[in-house]
Amino acid sequence: MSKAGVYPPAPEICAAAHIPSFQKYQEMYQRSVRDPSEFWGEIANDFYWRVAPSQPFLKYNFDVTKGKIFIKWMKGAVTNICYNVLDRNILEKKLGDKVAFYWEGNEPEESTSVTYAELLKKVCQFANVLRDQGVKKGDRVSIYMPMVLELVVAMLACARIGAVHSIVFAGFSAESLCERIMDSHCSLLITADGFFRGDKLINLKLIADEALKKCEEKNYSLKKCIVLKHLGREEVICDGTSRMSPPSKRLCPSVQGNKQEKAKREHPQTKWNPSVDLWWHDLTKDASTECEPEWCDAEDALFILYTSGSTGKPKGVVHTVGGYMIFTATTFKYVFDYHPDDIYWCTADIGWITGHSYLVYGPLANGATSVLFEGLPIYPDISRMWQIIDKYSVSKFYTAPTAIRLLMKYGEEPVRRYTRKSLKILGTVGEPINPEAWLWYYNVVGEKRCPIVDTFWQTETGGHVLTPLPGATATKPGSATFPFFGVVPAILDESGEELEGEAEGYLVFKQPWPALMRTVYGNHERFETTYFKKFPGYYVTGDGCKRDKDGYYWITGRIDDMLNVSGHLLSTAEVESALVEHSSVAEAAAVSHPHPVKGECLYCFVTLRDGHEFTKTLTDQLKKLVREKIGPIATPDYIQNAPGLPKTRSGKIMRRVLRKIAKNDRELGDISTLADTTVIHNLFDNRCHTGL
Repeated sequence: MSKAGVYPPAPEICAAAHIPSFQKYQEMYQRSVRDPSEFWGEIANDFYWRVAPSQPFLKYNFDVTKGKIFIKWMKGAVTNICYNVLDRNILEKKLGDKVAFYWEGNEPEESTSVTYAELLKKVCQFANVLRDQGVKKGDRVSIYMPMVLELVVAMLACARIGAVHSIVFAGFSAESLCERIMDSHCSLLITADGFFRGDKLINLKLIADEALKKCEEKNYSLKKCIVLKHLGREEVICDGTSRMSPPSKRLCPSVQGNKQEKAKREHPQTKWNPSVDLWWHDLTKDASTECEPEWCDAEDALFILYTSGSTGKPKGVVHTVGGYMIFTATTFKYVFDYHPDDIYWCTADIGWITGHSYLVYGPLANGATSVLFEGLPIYPDISRMWQIIDKYSVSKFYTAPTAIRLLMKYGEEPVRRYTRKSLKILGTVGEPINPEAWLWYYNVVGEKRCPIVDTFWQTETGGHVLTPLPGATATKPGSATFPFFGVVPAILDESGEELEGEAEGYLVFKQPWPALMRTVYGNHERFETTYFKKFPGYYVTGDGCKRDKDGYYWITGRIDDMLNVSGHLLSTAEVESALVEHSSVAEAAAVSHPHPVKGECLYCFVTLRDGHEFTKTLTDQLKKLVREKIGPIATPDYIQNAPGLPKTRSGKIMRRVLRKIAKNDRELGDISTLADTTVIHNLFDNRCHTGL
């Protein structure tokens, strides 16, 4: 079949699917749009409410010209999301002995599992610890941890006592962690001593200490830091004792010698501040395994998650308890066609929204068994992903196009070493997938028998908004397909007019669904300006989109000054701000550039101060600076010397022209507003060699 072909769902999927036909999907969709209160009210009945939802079920305003923007679902209803994803599954559904997570460590030999009943006990213990540390309902708690079970425990413990968790991806720098702690006014930090990413040891506590020092320098002091002994985990299990500095001298027989020796050599001691630092295992060993939940209003904040902003300052996206709970549970059920015997694996880090919604809250709300993976896709060998799928008999697999393109490089043989016969549905997330990668995923990984759900959504949307549904919708490689229940998309032109039929323009949404973000933490004005001011009456995604003659939606990429690197949204302003901190740099501009694995990468232009020379040493220093200020994911692939930048007469940098230069595309379009056209020739002459 050609790349432009349409791929119907597999017959066996259709037979067992929750929505067995496209007609049934259309009927349910129309009902969800026509009467969202009734549609979501029926779904809400499947959850536990201390005070049940009542009318009005939904109140909102999307039009800035008519007053303050607000979204309220089930305001006045009272529940607790931790109770719903754990206690309810154990008490009502009798799933206490069912595995909630299989944990697969960085090394293939490292694995464990936790049942729903065991997870509830761990969560209650840590919830009691947080309460003992003075954490109250509404307090913000920052979590900076590797992909371990305790990360799930920490976030659910926060949810149980009504505290607001703010998880920071463990690949972010000390500066980024400091910025997020301060912006959300966190009262406590939870971290770990360190972890391995492949064969690289990450001293997480050292980075956390540096972040806390930066907070102090800015007159913000965090009272307590709880530290998980992850590298020294075996010592705690074997000895039942606590020591100040892992790893211990006495090792368990099961510990791998080479790896532990490396940890001892590179990570000889965890620096300790007795007035601030507390060991996780010391605090939990005598804590009660029972903890009464804090009952919360449906519109109380559940978590803050930071996403890059076009101004350079990250935005604290706020999601609330009730709407987020019912939407993530419902999208998980339908998009992955979840059945009780499924083993589900989402490869995303919990530090991103995908990990929040589709590794923790969505799967647990459905009583699912998931795989939680700490390692890398090609460590210790290039077949690791497929080995894990066979090991746990994974039936539903959800990963990023970046990972697919990386694995494509090694060909089919590493995939075919393993049977993958358990697979039923494949998913993609984080960025639009190119047709070549889609077809490889479908033909090689899924052996032409597994539908692909290519999901479009954002940190702000909380869950899937454009996606195929297995059994109901045929797919086209690279298309986000159709809207999910209750989601009403539109495509607007530059003047804000809705375009009908085949069209291309700004992707917006006309009404809220339960998991849509409620505000930017501490800055509601920024929330209104970013998402609602450009086109009053619509939620503006910031993405371009085209709709084809069959009604399928295709995401064309960011319209604002953002780019998507390996599925991670980055702000060009944030990168530029880091570059100009170097004493040699007078001005900087960052744009996206195509990358065969990451999808997009950073191509940066720097204008030097008088008397400074552009050298490889300077380039290395600038890359290091960006890594330190933002994190490794933001490291530029290319940095070009730019004695002058293309600017309009008003002084605005024309990034559209810079993107063309980066790609060696001399079709520049209209440059009549350019103040000085002579800079163009110079920039083309100084281009970095990118293969284009």
